[in-house]
Amino acid sequence: MKSQVRGGTRWKRFAVVMVPSVAATAAIGIGLAQGALAASFSISGQEFKVRASELTGKNFVQYGSYAEGKTLKGEKFAAPVAVSGFKSATISNMCQSVVTPHVPLIGTVSLELKAGTGDRKVEATDIYLDVSDLEADAYFEKIDIGVAAGSLPKKKGDPGIQPGTEDKASPFGFAQRAEDVTLTNVRQKAWATTAGTFRLPDLELKLHRGTKECFQD
Repeated sequence: MKSQVRGGTRWKRFAVVMVPSVAATAAIGIGLAQGALAASFSISGQEFKVRASELTGKNFVQYGSYAEGKTLKGEKFAAPVAVSGFKSATISNMCQSVVTPHVPLIGTVSLELKAGTGDRKVEATDIYLDVSDLEADAYFEKIDIGVAAGSLPKKKGDPGIQPGTEDKASPFGFAQRAEDVTLTNVRQKAWATTAGTFRLPDLELKLHRGTKECFQD
């Protein structure tokens, strides 16, 4: 069975969300560029943006949940997200950006990270993504839609619901799964990403004064 979707997709339409992201720190970025490391990334109280020309992934599941944390001012927050998990993925021409306003003595600071821009692609395994917004052209193979999140059918290689967050996924909520997914022209906003391993070839990380993002809303 094959299913193909074209055009813009958003959180409310609950389309597949598959682009991995990395935290806004140079130390973590450089470590990931040198080898495949376990990784857990989030930015306190801020969404970050990711752009990619293509992403391909295998054995993915997706379900509704919520992200929670604290803002830079220490205030608690919660936000609805589409959690996507998959066993492996490759990404071409990835760009990630996050804008931090009101930095003392400096003002607004933007971090821009690029990877997978040459012959080698970004590689990741065992990934879960907390995503709030997505635009992409998506292609699915062997897809199941409308399964309850709390009872996703188990198949060999499925990542399942993210360990330790089962209470956030409604047992009656919408979910979907597919064996293979390809996204092109990806633009995404996310709250957090966790991954078993993450490798970023041709890593470039820059800090800019003012606002500089991978794409504009």
